[in-house]
Amino acid sequence: MGILSNTVSLFQYRLHGVRPEGDFEAWIGRQLMKNQFMGIDKTAEESSTGWVVFDNHQSSDFTDPTTFVRDHYLVFSLRRDQRKVPSTLVKNLLLAECDKWLSERPAISRVPSRRRLEMKENIHASLIARSLPVPSSWDVVWDTRSDVVSITSISARALDLIEDEVSRTFEGFLLEPIHPISRAEAVLVKSLHGALERANQAPSKDVLLQIKKNRWLGWEFLLWLMYRTSAGVSTYEVTQDGPAERDERFLSYLHDRFVLCSEGEDGIRKSSIIGPQRDFAEARRAIQDGKNITEALLYFEKDSMKWKISLKADLFAFGSFTCPPVTIERDEITDPIQEREAVFFERMNLIETGLQLFESVYAAFLSQRLQGGWQDTHREISAWLNQ
Repeated sequence: MGILSNTVSLFQYRLHGVRPEGDFEAWIGRQLMKNQFMGIDKTAEESSTGWVVFDNHQSSDFTDPTTFVRDHYLVFSLRRDQRKVPSTLVKNLLLAECDKWLSERPAISRVPSRRRLEMKENIHASLIARSLPVPSSWDVVWDTRSDVVSITSISARALDLIEDEVSRTFEGFLLEPIHPISRAEAVLVKSLHGALERANQAPSKDVLLQIKKNRWLGWEFLLWLMYRTSAGVSTYEVTQDGPAERDERFLSYLHDRFVLCSEGEDGIRKSSIIGPQRDFAEARRAIQDGKNITEALLYFEKDSMKWKISLKADLFAFGSFTCPPVTIERDEITDPIQEREAVFFERMNLIETGLQLFESVYAAFLSQRLQGGWQDTHREISAWLNQ
């Protein structure tokens, strides 16, 4: 689902690079045009990948900056069309072709491997030419004030593709995932940065190591939030910059969906818990058995509005990110282009508010976790788990 949908999957990066001199927006447009999407409907090509206008995936014309500039945001979509042939169909047709070839040559009992490979390639090419390309697309929103880039996907395969396309399109720029440690550095007060560095279990700044060695951070955050929810402590204050005013109060809690995992010599053990929990008894038993909360549905309530985020704890990927609804006005008076722009800004306001609330709760956890009082909190959580 795209950025204009009320529910969207979201992963964020920080973009590193030096902007070229001159008209930056014109440069962005030229780069997008160089790597624009080219359709394969009238060709036999198997796939095509390129940039399209985010709210009109039939257009890949970026000569007019208004197609991708929204105030301080740059927004465009990566489109990929791909033809696919079912492997079972190729296999069945290949068997039939081999049987026919052998029936014409009674003296031969087996199709030579080279001839068999040629048959397979011919069958595949024939089917590809007759199949329709299936489109996929992902929105990219670049906040030029902070150089934070939001991608509307949490699929590892899609994110790898987008990372490569961004690097290829905007030469000299690289996307760095905003993972639990890097987001902690962004939300923490400077006085706690030293404590965070000491708690960091990665031996180097390598991003993959930072993620792998610090999975404990997301696990402990969700356990802490579950414990506070069970204890009836669900009120927090806005402490991070964003659309909401600082010091405003809001609610945050866990409720009815968890995924727990453990890793051992016999492999990965995974369990899902769905439905309202009575004091989280089922989840507590799973944690006692050595599992960690790797995914949970977080709720946020402020004034009369509600947000839901399915948080992937290892990466801080936001799945099924549901914001208060935004509707598009459809009448004879409202200009449809202006209305869609207004909807975009309202959507971004709601998404950024939801992230601001999330980061305020995360900062509250980190403030406890990295200071001297954590041992008492840890004992309280342990006692609660063993009730």
